[in-house]
Amino acid sequence: MIPKYKYKPRIYFIATFIATYCFWLAGAYASFHDDQSGMYMLFMLPGLMAPFLISLVMIFTSKNPDLIKDFINRLINIRLIRLKMLPALLLIMPLTVLVSIVLSLPFGGSVSQFQFAEGFSFSSGFVPVLFLLLLAAGFEELGWRGYAFDSLQSRYTYFKASIVFSILWSLWHFPLIFVNNSYQYEIIHQSIWFGVNFFISIIPMGVIISWMCIKNGKSVLVAILFHFVINLSQEILAITQFTKCIETLVLIVVAAVIIVLDKDMFFSKEHLATEVKK
Repeated sequence: MIPKYKYKPRIYFIATFIATYCFWLAGAYASFHDDQSGMYMLFMLPGLMAPFLISLVMIFTSKNPDLIKDFINRLINIRLIRLKMLPALLLIMPLTVLVSIVLSLPFGGSVSQFQFAEGFSFSSGFVPVLFLLLLAAGFEELGWRGYAFDSLQSRYTYFKASIVFSILWSLWHFPLIFVNNSYQYEIIHQSIWFGVNFFISIIPMGVIISWMCIKNGKSVLVAILFHFVINLSQEILAITQFTKCIETLVLIVVAAVIIVLDKDMFFSKEHLATEVKK
């Protein structure tokens, strides 16, 4: 936390939701009136950038040099990254996907899910999908870890901040179900329950990303890399939507185990006491 600065989570999240929803709903409309050029992405990209851009506004208009210095440090300081955390960073999500596929087999899941996917599960206009997955990880985490999560941590325990953030992060994706050819549009038209599962799955993912970020000195770079690993893990194998429902349960178990093993950090109120003293 930054001394002599009062975080403004309500202003941040309201501004971020309004900006993203306006751009993405405009993009949704354009995606159904597009001449196949993919120009609707001109609305989608600013919506994706909203968490980062509003973080920049909140940080650099604060006139608090410590807040600005802290953001830059967490963005470029690779020494914040703990080497012993790298295996977890790189393997948690791929292993979660593999375990989910194995668990799906007794329920009729196909072993073909272990094969590499023939293509991506959605299209993204003129922006290559792989590049979009990286952009999503980058712009989201630059905002979420640049300002949003710290603003919640200033008021709540790490556990409550993680849960509140994860719910808000899930709801932030809502307009995507209206965007033609988006991943969320595709799955919700397969089954509304697949769509529900997507939004539920974001909550344990948010908890795990928050934990990973905190354990690496709140490094924004770590959050971006971990987020990108999650995105890539969801696309690289031919995993079915039924298996992704199982995956959500596995993620909940992983998040619960992390919370239990690191309960002192998640439920500590020391940082809150420090903030009050400041």
